[in-house]
Amino acid sequence: MPQPALNECLECGLLQRCPPLPRGGAARCVRCGSVLRRHRPDSLERTLALTLAGLVLFVIANAFPFLAFRMQGQVTETTLLTGVAELYRGGQWEIALVVLFTSVLAPGLQLLLLLAVLAPLRLARVPRWLPRLFRWMRTLAPWGMMDVFMLGILVAVVKLADMATIVPGTSLFAFAVLILVLAAAQASLDPDLVWSRVALAPAPAPRPGDAHRTCEVCALVTAPGGARDGRCPRCGAALHRRKPESLQRTWALVLAALICYVPANLLPIMTVTSLGRSQSDTIFSGVVFLFSHGMWPLGLVVFVASVFVPLLKLLILVGLLLSVHTRTRWRPRERTRLYRLTEAIGRWSMVDVYVVTILVALVRLGNLASVEAEAGAIFFCAVVVLTMIAAMSFDPRLIWDRLELQHVRDRRAP
Repeated sequence: MPQPALNECLECGLLQRCPPLPRGGAARCVRCGSVLRRHRPDSLERTLALTLAGLVLFVIANAFPFLAFRMQGQVTETTLLTGVAELYRGGQWEIALVVLFTSVLAPGLQLLLLLAVLAPLRLARVPRWLPRLFRWMRTLAPWGMMDVFMLGILVAVVKLADMATIVPGTSLFAFAVLILVLAAAQASLDPDLVWSRVALAPAPAPRPGDAHRTCEVCALVTAPGGARDGRCPRCGAALHRRKPESLQRTWALVLAALICYVPANLLPIMTVTSLGRSQSDTIFSGVVFLFSHGMWPLGLVVFVASVFVPLLKLLILVGLLLSVHTRTRWRPRERTRLYRLTEAIGRWSMVDVYVVTILVALVRLGNLASVEAEAGAIFFCAVVVLTMIAAMSFDPRLIWDRLELQHVRDRRAP
């Protein structure tokens, strides 16, 4: 009977063995409760079919008009890339690059890489380049934000409802279906199944308590000397016992985000010109606009995503950093859950950046009606990106290291 697979929890660092899972089952860490493995039935076939459908929808979403803005007989049509181009022409190239990457490049590359990985596996082949491509796909996954972009579309349409008529285009419907298809593909994908197809040279597995290193990409646990040149023998990622300089990098990113958070909320993020009159809006005034027009649910969503979430994420990261520095043993399981929360919610703060992008693309009628991005949008975009990278730089296993050290001391004590 084969020995159960050895896994290290990447959130608390506990080394444990996971038995074979039943159909649709999941294995959770016995210490912190995070999911170690999950069995997804028919993963390869389902994910490949959804990926092919997603690529077709992706082409349609980028090839046809997205939205049309109709005001006093004049019509402006826009595609997904129109807002990026207008931001670049207006000198806001920083926002243009972020929007281009998160709404077009990252999802498109993710679909292409998935196809390049899954198609050979379906044909029972494992090319040498397959582990590297799958590693890149896993790295890109958190940066694809089409679902957040769709929320930005809803907010933009509400803002323009009193000014003009908004006509949905063909690609908008393809884009909406694409979001569902890509989400279904991610949910049906079983990374462990893909990694299990990669051949490995025989090597002794470390026992619980032995020194070891775990790949943060493919979760392979290796004993000392089992990795060549300090890289994972399966996917090629760099191996470290803990994320290198985790605390220093996270502190630097958090402090930079805190500095940007103040001008992001005080400075206007866009200026709207309508019939010769201009009005500058901050993030908070945009929330007030939605509330004053009776859009309470949407206004509440934007307030939470754009005002509350960035501040909450910064406070959580500061609290986690201080708890590691002070070596407190207070509620490590709850602190790990807080870290999990920061990773899940951070991306939704991009909604206001997408709103500005959509409005800049749609409203291009000169003095009759136009929208320009302002400095506040750059600072806010920086806050979102910096906090996301800060959460990725923080190693939650540091929360548990103090407890692990104390456990070892207690076990060695007479």
